[in-house]
Formats: sequence, structure tokens, C-alpha cells
Amino acid sequence: MEERLQKYMATCGVASRRKSEEIIQQGRVKVNGVVIKELGYKVDIEKDEVFVDNNKIKKEERKVYIALNKPEGYVCTVKDEKGRQTILDLVDVDERIYPIGRLDYDTSGLILLTNDGDVYNKIIHPREEKNKVYIALIKGIPSKKSIEQFEKGIDIGGYITAPSKIKVINTFTDASKVEIIIHEGKNRQIRRMCDAIGHPVLSLQRVQIGNIKLNKLSKGKWRFLNEKEIIDIRNM
Repeated sequence: MEERLQKYMATCGVASRRKSEEIIQQGRVKVNGVVIKELGYKVDIEKDEVFVDNNKIKKEERKVYIALNKPEGYVCTVKDEKGRQTILDLVDVDERIYPIGRLDYDTSGLILLTNDGDVYNKIIHPREEKNKVYIALIKGIPSKKSIEQFEKGIDIGGYITAPSKIKVINTFTDASKVEIIIHEGKNRQIRRMCDAIGHPVLSLQRVQIGNIKLNKLSKGKWRFLNEKEIIDIRNM
């Protein structure tokens, strides 16, 4: 049975298909001892031997789907050039997994991890936009005008955000707790949006992706997704 090289790499848990394509183009992949840089190259998954960085790869026998409550102070990468702790330091499974998307270093909350390259691509490039829900503590108390501005879309530096939602949950002397719902994922988007309306983020936590919720999962802890959640992410 033949399969495109980048797809085979993804199903082996090396990386997503897109990242696997980069690895191929970097000349880091050999098939039967020959370096392959062609993205359309097909491998016989029953006969060919595939090596990435001189390490033989094979399909993972078990697909795993994990929800992690990422604490602040961790990066959402497999390895970090600066030697910082990564979220993989928190998850103990035998399979080679990788995070789906990311959260900022100083943001906590729900992040999904898997060794299923097809599911990775469905979430990163969904057929339909999926809401992501955050709880933020912001400086000050936003006015009705600021909320309307936030919800209509706001310039965060050369980019106008899509319509989103913000709801004040609680107010304090000089701060507010708000729920924010977006479906985009620009770099530090919520922090930049809150800065734009004059209410900088003091703390930020993601609590939901699509139908998958953080619920009572403690910071630094993880769990396997249940059957219903797996069906949900496969249908994204």
C-alpha cells in the first residue's frame, strides 16, 4: 500500500503534515537510504524503510487524544531552543505526541495533544470555525462602548479581528473578570484586543475548544479525551 511521504510521517507521529513537508524539504528524510526532498513522493508502507534524522519511523499502533491544563511558564512546542519547560514535560505517555495549536508562555488553560496527524489538520484547518472560550482578568472595567468595539472587530496592528464576544462576569475595584469567545488564533490576539480597548490582560486562561471543556482539570494535569470528545474532534 502506497502513501504520500508527508502523510506517512504524520501518521507515525513525527509531526503534522505541514511540518513534515518542511522536514522533507530540509533533506532530513531518507527512504531506503536515499534522501528524499520531493513532497509528492510515495512510500510503500509495508516494504519501505523511512528514516527521519537517521531514526527509523513506523506507524503508531495506538492513537491518543489528550486534554492538558497548561500552566503559565510552559511553551507549546516539542523542544525549546531556550531550554524552557515544554508541555510535553507534563504528559507521560509512550506515544510520540505533539500539541494542536498553542497557548502563549504566560497563558494557561486547555490545549489538545495527539499523535493523529489527520485530526491535527482538521483542528488547525477546520471545515467550520470553532469557538474558543477564555476567562480573562483585565485591568479596569470596560464600558458599553468598549465592549461594542471589541465585539465588532478591532485593529490589533495591521489586522482587523473577526466579530467576537466579551461578557463581564465580575467586577472589582480596578479590574474585571470577563469571558471572551473568539474563533481566530492570531498571535497573542486576546491580549492585543484588550490592549486596543485600554484594558490590558492581567491573567488569561482558555477553558474550551469547540465542545471540549477544561472543566475541573487542575493546572499541570492531563486526561485522555472520552469517546464523545474524540468523535467531536474527528468531525471538526
